[in-house]
Amino acid sequence: MPTVVLGYVPKPEGEAALAASIAEARLRQADLVVVNSFRSHHGDDEADERLRAELEDVRARVEEAGVVVDVRHPETGLEAAEDLLAIAEEVAAELVVIGLRRRTPVGKLILGSNAQRILLDSSCPVLAVKTE
Repeated sequence: MPTVVLGYVPKPEGEAALAASIAEARLRQADLVVVNSFRSHHGDDEADERLRAELEDVRARVEEAGVVVDVRHPETGLEAAEDLLAIAEEVAAELVVIGLRRRTPVGKLILGSNAQRILLDSSCPVLAVKTE
């Protein structure tokens, strides 16, 4: 089964990427693997619970769209880009979707390090989505 991999963060850029990844998965008749590499908030049970609830909401929204979903929250200690690329390789993804946040004119000279790494090192096409 074809697979789309989404790098998800609970921010506007993550929401834009989620919408795009659902559309791509439906278009390609693919499964969707949602990868969230936010690090655990060691000792902050309330923050960890909020993250779990957000990821469950993402799962429900994807399922509601009729797409088979696997939500992963790796706690490998690796950088977010490394987690995402490893999972994309593991599932033989045909597309990776990431969100980009708006940047100042100076900030546009430098892409975020995770986004840059994913764009340069992915073995499959990457769809970079910006917020509205």
